[in-house]
Amino acid sequence: MNQNPIPQATSPLSVWLDYLTHIHSSAIDLGLDRVQAVAQKANLTKPAPTVITVAGTNGKGSTCALMEAILLDAGYSVGVYSSPHLIRYNERVRVNGQDLPDEKHTEAFAFVEQQRGTITLSLFEFGTLAALRLFQTEQVDVVLLEVGLGGRLDATNVVDHDVSVITSLAVDHVDWLGSDINVIGFEKAGIYRSGKPAICGQPTPPPTVAAHADDIGADFYQVGIQFNYQKTSDTTWNWSCGSFDLSDLPLPTLPLPNAATALMALGSAALEISDVNIVNGLSNATLAGRMQQISHSPTILLDVAHNPHSAEYLVSQLQQRFQDQSVHMVVGMLHDKDVKSTLAILKPVVKQWYPASLSGPRAATADELCLTLDVDQVRYANPVEAFEAALTQAQADDVIVVAGSFHTVGEVLEHWQQSNPS
Repeated sequence: MNQNPIPQATSPLSVWLDYLTHIHSSAIDLGLDRVQAVAQKANLTKPAPTVITVAGTNGKGSTCALMEAILLDAGYSVGVYSSPHLIRYNERVRVNGQDLPDEKHTEAFAFVEQQRGTITLSLFEFGTLAALRLFQTEQVDVVLLEVGLGGRLDATNVVDHDVSVITSLAVDHVDWLGSDINVIGFEKAGIYRSGKPAICGQPTPPPTVAAHADDIGADFYQVGIQFNYQKTSDTTWNWSCGSFDLSDLPLPTLPLPNAATALMALGSAALEISDVNIVNGLSNATLAGRMQQISHSPTILLDVAHNPHSAEYLVSQLQQRFQDQSVHMVVGMLHDKDVKSTLAILKPVVKQWYPASLSGPRAATADELCLTLDVDQVRYANPVEAFEAALTQAQADDVIVVAGSFHTVGEVLEHWQQSNPS
């Protein structure tokens, strides 16, 4: 337990975050009893008139960003809760597309601290409750909640939400969710609610997903059955649900399957959204660290791909957009990810590797990455060192990709912003 004094609402955010990392016995502690008790006491279970909760192995952040852009264009006030952050904790809570200042977070932390009494909360649980408080005090119309881990036992599941979304399903977080895809499907479907829209954007999901939706009487919408989408050209796509069609939509910069899922989620919520809002939102939606291009000569792409499913998408994008260009890959990963399969998927498109060690107990070392890749490469102590090496070796028409982890991308993005203030 933490022996440090309790911070005040006026204490620096860094002091609060240090305090919150020490008040509970483990960083991850799945279960709802503690966090639900505090949420109910603090009246945080319905932080806005409309709440959409998004679970999934990959695509949660992109789906939320797409919905956010469309809703903002439609004139709604929107709160988004996401994790992890790339550089600053403040990134985890957006209101109307903007991060909130430190003092808003510390005020919310102080409120939760006062409400929790003797109940211990993990950093994620505490942060989730603080985010709900912020959305409540900012009086947003719609809240988009990104699930942290799994779904059924995740802290976000204490909320009385109106629409539930599963973006994708794959084996990840093996230490916490196991490697049985049916179990993973059941855990993520735990966010579904009786009598409420339950969206699944994963083609042919494990049967546990539809079975759970059926068991609780949720209104289930499965991609490929209740709703469909099709890319029609290099710049357009169509979306349909029953007799309702949207044609010649602009292709977003974020993954198309997530855009299709986002439209189904918004379409099933009782919100007023026009075709023009959809077109504008699809055109405007971006998300840091997802195929984010920060330079053109050489091309520099940042992508947080950290498991086989997201690596496949990254490879497909590189093959479509940069098929005749040499790829230099700066990579750093966590050892509790499927490092072997992820690197195997990336390997065919990479000309030169820059393996970097990450810091912390979950970090894989550059030596481990080289062993998995079966290549004799220079090892780098951190992602920034690896990135600087790639900059010196890449030609103007080459592509530098930074991938493997939020930590890897975050360190390089922060370094880039400091080196290129404009």
